[in-house]
Amino acid sequence: MKFFCISDNIDTQIGMRLAGVEGTVVHTSDEFSQALDKACKDAEIGLVLISHKLMKLCPEKIYTIKLRSKYPLVVEIPDRHGDSNISETITEYVRESIGLKI
Repeated sequence: MKFFCISDNIDTQIGMRLAGVEGTVVHTSDEFSQALDKACKDAEIGLVLISHKLMKLCPEKIYTIKLRSKYPLVVEIPDRHGDSNISETITEYVRESIGLKI
């Protein structure tokens, strides 16, 4: 299984490429949606890494993939500015998944 990175900046994409992870750089919600659809249709991709800023563009689509699809696993990665609060994202995901407020 392969990793695939969808990022909003070239720095992240280059860093991932140096680690052997293919990816793409997108800037609009349409570009992001198309890149995510393409990654989800590729049977070889098992993990999609998405930068924090892009996760905010189509949250409902991402949560649908996380909840209903076995593959690929969608994971948020912090962007270069480091403004991501992963614990809040995980809490929100659990709340939406099982309906419990933590």
